[in-house]
Amino acid sequence: LALVDHPNIVKLHKYWLDASESRARVIFITEYVSSGSLKQFLKKTKKNHKAMNARAWKRWCTQILSALSFLHACSPPIIHGNLTSDTIFIQHNGLIKIGSVWHRIFSNALPDDLRSPIRVEREEPRNLHFFPPEYGEVADGTAVDIFSFGMCALEMAVLEIQANGDTRVTEEAITRARHSLSDPNMREFILSCLARDPARRPSAHNLLFHRVLFEVHSLKLLAAHCFIQHQYLMPENVVEEKTKAMDPHAVLAEIPRPPWPPLQWRYSEVSCLELDKFLEDVRNGIYPLMNFAAARPLGLPRVLAPPTEEAPKAKTPTPEPFDSETRKVSFHPCCTDLTTAQTGSLTRGFNPA
Repeated sequence: LALVDHPNIVKLHKYWLDASESRARVIFITEYVSSGSLKQFLKKTKKNHKAMNARAWKRWCTQILSALSFLHACSPPIIHGNLTSDTIFIQHNGLIKIGSVWHRIFSNALPDDLRSPIRVEREEPRNLHFFPPEYGEVADGTAVDIFSFGMCALEMAVLEIQANGDTRVTEEAITRARHSLSDPNMREFILSCLARDPARRPSAHNLLFHRVLFEVHSLKLLAAHCFIQHQYLMPENVVEEKTKAMDPHAVLAEIPRPPWPPLQWRYSEVSCLELDKFLEDVRNGIYPLMNFAAARPLGLPRVLAPPTEEAPKAKTPTPEPFDSETRKVSFHPCCTDLTTAQTGSLTRGFNPA
């Protein structure tokens, strides 16, 4: 899982096993996500009496599906198996990242006597509506994640699916939430994900081509992706350096429209700050290109391999060895005096100390 690298998946940096006499733990070091979970964001949005913007809903669905498409294209496929609004996180710039990708792999690998039934019974009922009807009866497949995604998409659209206290969300509450959607394309999109038959649920890659999400990418976005892919050939501040040498009143582009005057676009109309911000958003994965070839499959081992490094050992009084400093600094102190010569003029004297 440390090999999984995708802009919409929380990065797993390192892990180690902590085996003690009382219990065994797997400790993870993951990427920090600054703005909390999707569940927290939706609750805050509803509390402030705001609605979910349709454009933001489409962008977030695209990012989640981009991550799922990447995981399902791995060889063998990686099944998340625990996709809820609590395991989807938001960065400060609006980038969506799904976490707990390793949850299902480790939970299936652990023997029954090492699992915690108390925690399962305490947490599962609250999020049980995110899991499909076949959950626990058949082996997990990619359709499990599609059902969970559909429930997340529904919750993003309505901000909250009312639950009966601390118990599970009822089927009636889900039906009411579906009927409250005014966009027929959005409703059809979500219903296809929530199909009771797992064979009828579309794949994550096919959902990216659904009419509610699909759009022809602008030339600006295509050019930005091409620029970033080849940025290693250019200096880091290439945008700033290129725009400095240009006349702001020069014509950048022109569209001839005979017999009318041509439509001109000048360099002064392009904001360098906005351009840098847009390139940074594209680089961070906020605007992925999803209308082309399928994601490149990633071959991953699906066994619990031993960690690459041993667990950190207890500190000892003996200091750790360190590299000695071999660089030298030349230090020449001096002072400057102001003296008055016999002629009355002011002169400077330099006296090395």
